[in-house]
Amino acid sequence: MFKRYIASFALAATMFTTASDACTGITLTAKDGSVIHARTLEFAVDLGSNVLVVPRGYKRQGTTPDGKNGKKWTSKYASIGANGSGVPWIFDGFNEKGLSMGLFYHPTTAVYMPYKKSDAKNTIAVWELGSYILENFATTQEVKKNIKNIVVPAVVFKEWGFVPPVHFIVTDAKGKSIVIEYLKGKLHVFDNPLGVLTNSPSFDWHMTNLRNYPNLGATQPKTRKVGGIELKPFGMGAGMVGLPGDFTPPSRFVRAVAFTTSILPTSNGKETVIEAFHILNNFDIPKGSAREPHKDKHGNIIADFTTWTSASDLKAKKFYFRTYNNSQIRMVDLNKMNLNAKKIVTIPMEGKEPIKELRP
Repeated sequence: MFKRYIASFALAATMFTTASDACTGITLTAKDGSVIHARTLEFAVDLGSNVLVVPRGYKRQGTTPDGKNGKKWTSKYASIGANGSGVPWIFDGFNEKGLSMGLFYHPTTAVYMPYKKSDAKNTIAVWELGSYILENFATTQEVKKNIKNIVVPAVVFKEWGFVPPVHFIVTDAKGKSIVIEYLKGKLHVFDNPLGVLTNSPSFDWHMTNLRNYPNLGATQPKTRKVGGIELKPFGMGAGMVGLPGDFTPPSRFVRAVAFTTSILPTSNGKETVIEAFHILNNFDIPKGSAREPHKDKHGNIIADFTTWTSASDLKAKKFYFRTYNNSQIRMVDLNKMNLNAKKIVTIPMEGKEPIKELRP
């Protein structure tokens, strides 16, 4: 199976460098303090993702640009989340302390750190950084304090054949969220009070762009008189007139902020997880709706689609997900796993949509 995924990615390498930038992440907090990190993952091909459970005491080693041994560590905390391309690294998930991490595509913007041979012992490839965070830290404050000691240079991800441009959102069990980006060769860590992330450009640009939408709101506007003419809204929802509805990262960022800041309060984690999936329904991309104007060299249409959507309950330690081919929400409970196992446990995410026939 792993060889099959390598072959499919080799054939579709051009897809990753063009149309793979439509992920959307949100954060919600319930009345009981449950924090939910949720996101969509879009790519132009199926990543073949599975749920991984990484135990405590698992030995790791980072990857360097020149093939030398990178940073070594042993996981302090067990973690759970989804991978991709058959690799043993988590792309989105959380650890036993309730710290979550999400890797998001960041094309045309991410530029990694310079590298010297003497940096090898502190070096990690960017696709390894998320797992490093989950396996070593319990809060965003710990991440902010220690991330500056890690060298993240440009390293080719052999499964895809190029250096993946990405950035990260990290959220802890108290709802504190940060964004980690590598811009012009330097590390940048931004506080993220809204808990929202999409893709390019940089996070600070998206926060500035929100100032273009100060009139958006869930409340129905009042009837106004303009030049003696009474203007009354046609129907409910007029407070969101002007909300951008396309699939571009800036528009999705604004839309995610509008929805997450306007929903009614939720009581607990499970209720909030369901609310998160409802919000992310608005970012679901059907195959073909967001495509490149040309085909690849094999004649394939290059189009993003929502391969899976996940929600992490950082209090209950439960990882929820659904996939493009199966919209039924499924869950893996970290509390019920052996956190001291010797190996990584893999749980398949694939499956076909169950359709239940109803009869009188």
